[in-house]
Amino acid sequence: MTSTRRDFLKHAGLIAAGTTLSSSVPASLFAETADKPFFKISLAEWSLHRSLNSGQLSNLDFPAKAKRDFGIDAVEYVNVFFADKANDKGYLKELKKRCEDNGVRSLIIMVDGEGELANTDTSLRNKSVENHYKWVDAAKFLGCHSIRVNCAGQGSPESVSLAGIDGLRKLSEYGKQANMNVIVENHGGYSSNGQWLSGVIRSVGMPNCGTLPDFGNFSRGSDPWYDRYKGIEELMPFAKGVSAKVFDMDADGNCVETDFVKMMKIVKASGYRGYVGVEYDASRFSEDEGIRRTKLLLEKVAASMMD
Repeated sequence: MTSTRRDFLKHAGLIAAGTTLSSSVPASLFAETADKPFFKISLAEWSLHRSLNSGQLSNLDFPAKAKRDFGIDAVEYVNVFFADKANDKGYLKELKKRCEDNGVRSLIIMVDGEGELANTDTSLRNKSVENHYKWVDAAKFLGCHSIRVNCAGQGSPESVSLAGIDGLRKLSEYGKQANMNVIVENHGGYSSNGQWLSGVIRSVGMPNCGTLPDFGNFSRGSDPWYDRYKGIEELMPFAKGVSAKVFDMDADGNCVETDFVKMMKIVKASGYRGYVGVEYDASRFSEDEGIRRTKLLLEKVAASMMD
């Protein structure tokens, strides 16, 4: 996710490395062989946010488009595109059916706009935790393994950290009952500091509370950029998903801002054996073309790492 989405929304002892997915996703899917890479490719819905915002595409049509147009059979939803449907069982049943009809797996619901889980005001923080419950339930119904949340709040790094630990622990306790992971993306503010966020997750101390490392979201506002490779290395031990963010591509199909070979070597070295999500968020190419190019880049990197 990016600052674009944040503007759109108007708000800016854990498991061992390698044991990165909940029991709902068989580890056997990701066993690396001579002709099979260590990861599979999924599609983040935000890659199509312009089409979705304009009405050219609906959330219900997203799974079929992922499979038909890009050959991708696993998807990561963004809740803002069906924000009023979390409790609508009829809608969720139709979405699940469309996934089943197209052979598509639902992986994650990325949740925004439900309050700050690291708000230093206890009552507001607790309200935010409760606001997320419906998305845990919706994700379970769809067969997802995680909801992605934000660890945001206002105050000193120390006070927001303590608040975030409390909010994430409470939400993870609820998620545990549904066999659902609660994963935090580096998504602006303090969360875009890998050391800070990894410290929060470590302090939560629950196996179902982890991270969704995003290759591109390491800006710290007016401060210098946090080193993305260092950040990914810090977040990968807790990863239950990975977002392969692309802001721009050159004529050769390489990501301008991120060395994908270097980044994917860090991902592999961590022991991660899950999905890596295509998240194209640029304007050089159309959304469809950008998604295809990003998928191809990941495939090329995967092939190079199997030599």
